[in-house]
Amino acid sequence: MSDTTHSSLLREEFNRWAEAGRGEGMEQDHLPITLPVLEKMRLAATDNLLDVGCGAGWLSRRLAKLVPDGRVVGMDISDEMIRHARRSSVDFDNLMFVAGEVAQIPWQPHFFSHAISVESSYYWPDPAAGIKDIFRVLSDGGSAWILINYYRDNPHCHQWGDLLAVKTQLLSAEEWAELFRAAGFTNLAHERIVDRSPSPETYSGRWFRDAEQLRAFKSEGALLVRATKQLG
Repeated sequence: MSDTTHSSLLREEFNRWAEAGRGEGMEQDHLPITLPVLEKMRLAATDNLLDVGCGAGWLSRRLAKLVPDGRVVGMDISDEMIRHARRSSVDFDNLMFVAGEVAQIPWQPHFFSHAISVESSYYWPDPAAGIKDIFRVLSDGGSAWILINYYRDNPHCHQWGDLLAVKTQLLSAEEWAELFRAAGFTNLAHERIVDRSPSPETYSGRWFRDAEQLRAFKSEGALLVRATKQLG
């Protein structure tokens, strides 16, 4: 499958998600692993931030409150998700949303002080190209932060690939880190962010075999990969 075909299928699938209202539920699902990352980012009020794979904009809105004198740009491949995000964000003066793909971010070079992607990067058709373009739009000293629950080192999520309607990238922490190195990033680090939210006694969803597997998955933690663009 070509990257163009993959991108078209992604757009169609996430447009369906948006129309079904699934974008609005992402905050509840992902906030327990995202809040510790926001603390680690140590954002300044004047920072300019890029939210890659912003969905309906829940994280972009939270970021906009943290950088009142900066700017937040939320980007998603799904134009329907972008429409939902814009409708829910009319009260923010420092927040805008654009439709686009991570391999061709519609923004000028050297602009953002931070780029973050939560639960998006394993969908990218070409992760290497995406990380290279994130490098392009970051300013000198800027940092990239990728947070994902679907990665090879956590055996309790591997079944997701067969349950999703689109192709995914199941990479290890070291494989993600190597993509950052190849793009020119330095100061690479990866760690686990444990999901400490309560788990149900019984589980009846489709993503895990039972409640025991869900608890095991959460105890492994999400993968956070972070790196810096350091020129010269």
